[in-house]
Amino acid sequence: MQEQIEQYLTVLQVEGGCASNTLAAYRRDLKKLQGFLGKQGIEDARLLTKPLWLQFLGSLRSAGLSPASMGRCLAAVRGFYKWVSQHLGASEAEGFFKGAPKQWLQLPKVLSEAEMLRLLNLPLQNTPSDTRDAAMVELLYATGLRVSELVGLEMADLNLDVGFLQATGKRDKQRIVPIGDKARELVTEYLQSARPALVNKRPSSALFLSRLGRAMTRQCFWKILKARTARAGITKPISPHMLRHSFATHLLDHGADLRSVQTMLGHASIATTQIYTHVEQTRLKKVHDQYFPRKQRSSVSK
Repeated sequence: MQEQIEQYLTVLQVEGGCASNTLAAYRRDLKKLQGFLGKQGIEDARLLTKPLWLQFLGSLRSAGLSPASMGRCLAAVRGFYKWVSQHLGASEAEGFFKGAPKQWLQLPKVLSEAEMLRLLNLPLQNTPSDTRDAAMVELLYATGLRVSELVGLEMADLNLDVGFLQATGKRDKQRIVPIGDKARELVTEYLQSARPALVNKRPSSALFLSRLGRAMTRQCFWKILKARTARAGITKPISPHMLRHSFATHLLDHGADLRSVQTMLGHASIATTQIYTHVEQTRLKKVHDQYFPRKQRSSVSK
């Protein structure tokens, strides 16, 4: 089965143009299926049966995977078995997925506008790394970029005079995203005073550099964001993607249209963007439940 998985991932890379991050995620998801079948003594993907498929679904739920992770895993398995059916002859196995749940809805976690202000308004410490960190967090929130897109930015992707940047998203799709005045200000300060101090003997075209003068990594930025969140007194679990969710949610809260938000986020389908309307509906219901005077009471005193 390992060989079958690697063949499929090669097809995705060569013919489908999948990004390395997507391939890595698919490999992890297919490894879950491989591990499950391996415990049953099955080493060939074509030997999957309907009872085993249902047991695998149950194992994912028991493992405590988030709805988003389960949805992505099932999408990976579906794609894999479609390829197996076409090239290796497993049409029966492909039929197991008909009617299977495609996604369990989970509302994205966001920071409130007050929390975002606390995070963004941290006092500068006047060091190259702190200037860089402030610029990165501001730019991430101001544009709604994925963290991989943020750390992948190069100097040539910026147009500060006009106030736009060019982001390269999934499947190398490029889009133009406005930056915003505050982000322009902080990025300009970083370019003028901080980045020159971070450049080492081998200049890099990357926009954001580590203290060693190399391109910033996703893992490094995650640590930076956690540290700044702690400084801001925000105790909820944080991730770079929460700033992307917050960007979209706050835009819609202030009247932005869904199509514009879809374009800025780089979503291929507007259905993906519509999840943020559920966030706003849920928030409004909580406000209504909390403050509406005519609440229904479970019991009436007599």
